[in-house]
Amino acid sequence: MASLSVNQNKLQKRLRRQTAEAVTDYNMIEDGDKVMVCLSGGKDSYTLLDMLLHLQKVAPIRFDLVAVNLDQKQPGFPEEVLPAYLQALGVEYHILERDTYSVVMEKVPEGKTTCSLCSRLRRGNLYTYADEIGANRLALGHHRDDIVETFFLNMFYGGSLKAMPPKLRSDDGRNVVIRPLAYCNEKDITAYAELQAFPIIPCNLCGSQENLQRKVIKEMLQGWERESPGRVESIFRSLRHIHPSQLADTQLFDFANLRVDEAATPRMVKLMNL
Repeated sequence: MASLSVNQNKLQKRLRRQTAEAVTDYNMIEDGDKVMVCLSGGKDSYTLLDMLLHLQKVAPIRFDLVAVNLDQKQPGFPEEVLPAYLQALGVEYHILERDTYSVVMEKVPEGKTTCSLCSRLRRGNLYTYADEIGANRLALGHHRDDIVETFFLNMFYGGSLKAMPPKLRSDDGRNVVIRPLAYCNEKDITAYAELQAFPIIPCNLCGSQENLQRKVIKEMLQGWERESPGRVESIFRSLRHIHPSQLADTQLFDFANLRVDEAATPRMVKLMNL
């Protein structure tokens, strides 16, 4: 590839820095870890692998990387693309063949979105395979915009305040999921993927569906960003600075036993001492 321009170099450095900061802030990877990088063939997972390969070279710790693609047997899926790419990189990889496509097509009524069931099946297969190959970290390519979109999806359609945490332990405790691109924005990742000419494989299952709730949220956030640049980043920062006492969840803050502090200094005394 030709030498990078100044702006391209800045883009690469920014993504690498943000990835390293997220990994460090959340202690995503420790010395001796085996990290399974889930590679779908999309721009996000290619960038994730690229960032972790660089981090592996410069980090003060040693960790192993193994790329895993879940071949869901979608019609027309170009099976040769990922093996050829990974072989050229010299990266250890596995292709996990599971016909989740047929299951999704059978279970989801025509006209309904397939993303929810598809993602659950994909996640379950990947979690199980991580156990099989001895990977104690499972890296996903979700970025900052994914996290913010998920926050609004849950708030608008699920009635709860939750998003995608940068680091997560699975419900059964068997897997630790990490999202090293948590600080990276989608615009930068898209530009970087084009710069690197990653061999993108489109998703013909959910990627082709219209009117998804996530698409509505994405368009809303893009509109906000056009009107007020930096708003999405501000929303993401707010997810890192939670004040339970200023919300309304009785499980996170003990509102029931909130009382006047009898030991507090009376206001009049404070005024007299000014």
